[in-house]
Amino acid sequence: MKKRDRMKAPRLWLVIAKSYRALSLLAEQSIANTGLCLTDFAALEALLHKGPLTISEIQDKVRLASGSMTAAIDRLEELGLVVRKSTLSDRRARLVELTAQGKRLAASCFERHAKDLIDLIAGSSCFDARRRALETSSPLSPRP
Repeated sequence: MKKRDRMKAPRLWLVIAKSYRALSLLAEQSIANTGLCLTDFAALEALLHKGPLTISEIQDKVRLASGSMTAAIDRLEELGLVVRKSTLSDRRARLVELTAQGKRLAASCFERHAKDLIDLIAGSSCFDARRRALETSSPLSPRP
């Protein structure tokens, strides 16, 4: 293997890692712009697209610790966005379901987030995405 070829792989990894970081920061900013935290957005999105789920099923879908997921569902329940219901098949399990208000909010937030991602990917290069991430005043901004 030529020395020149060995240098390409680490460089490619670096470009991919930096691009992923820039895109992740912009995606997180898009979610923050909905007024929801990442955890609450993820739970609402899972319920919107999968229907009623138990807390552990939501947790598996969004990859969060059980304590974080329970706290998120508690917050969403306090806001009137979800309700917990008993199931006939397992009295120990509780299904979490979106309320009408929760469905409207989840659909609206997800639509806005999806549009942001489409605009980001379709209308810019990774360089432009990184530049915009650096220009934002969000605490999620990458360090220069």
